[in-house]
Amino acid sequence: MLFMLKNFLYLLTILLFTTVVAVAQPPKQYTYKVVRSYPHSINAYTQGLFFYNGALYESSGQYGYSNFKKSNLSNGKILQILNIPRQYFAEGACVLNNKIYVLTWQEHKCFVYDVHTFREIGTFQYPTEGWGLTTDGKQLIMSDGSEHLYIRDPNTFAEIRRITVTNNNRPLRYLNELEYINGEIWANVYTSNYIVRINPDNGKVTGVIDLANLLPRNLRTSKTDVLNGIAYDEAHKRIVVTGKNWSKMYEITLQEK
Repeated sequence: MLFMLKNFLYLLTILLFTTVVAVAQPPKQYTYKVVRSYPHSINAYTQGLFFYNGALYESSGQYGYSNFKKSNLSNGKILQILNIPRQYFAEGACVLNNKIYVLTWQEHKCFVYDVHTFREIGTFQYPTEGWGLTTDGKQLIMSDGSEHLYIRDPNTFAEIRRITVTNNNRPLRYLNELEYINGEIWANVYTSNYIVRINPDNGKVTGVIDLANLLPRNLRTSKTDVLNGIAYDEAHKRIVVTGKNWSKMYEITLQEK
């Protein structure tokens, strides 16, 4: 009986210790340093942003104006563009296995295009809204504005599993544009100046990046909307961010507070 009691107390101590450690390690807080700025169209209501084979790709929303384009980062020149049918509001996008996936907001449809020709090669249905989309190189990762991230099969778009994202043990909603960076999922938090870094294994927010005042006041217009858009250029190890209808994109580095 004494042996069982000692084991119980030992396990209780371990549990309490790990709980204290978990509580004592809140997400790291970051600010930023601008390395360089690049041109961005003020007509682009940015939904998805990513690099692929050295080029920058972007999906833009709004009914009647949605499109998907390939461009040159340095000068903003459009290299290839696809106009999405007027009845659809384009959302997040990514490329996997030479296929472009573009979500729609409330139409429950994901368009699939050939990455070289931009020719439509398929569509998928899903039951939620579509917000952000990225890939870990094997599967698709999708957000819908809730605290959930959906891991989906790129061949069928079927849900494989679901991640519930928490910040300090509380569900974090409004997860928007996504980017997979070095084993983490980065997400814009819609209507805020924050990007969060998420552990894909447990959904916990490990870092919060404050990008307040990134776009200077003198570059803001009546069209300027919220921060949205994260692109990681693995070849050059650089992170580029922007916002909806911003005139600039910014290459940034992080600085821990």
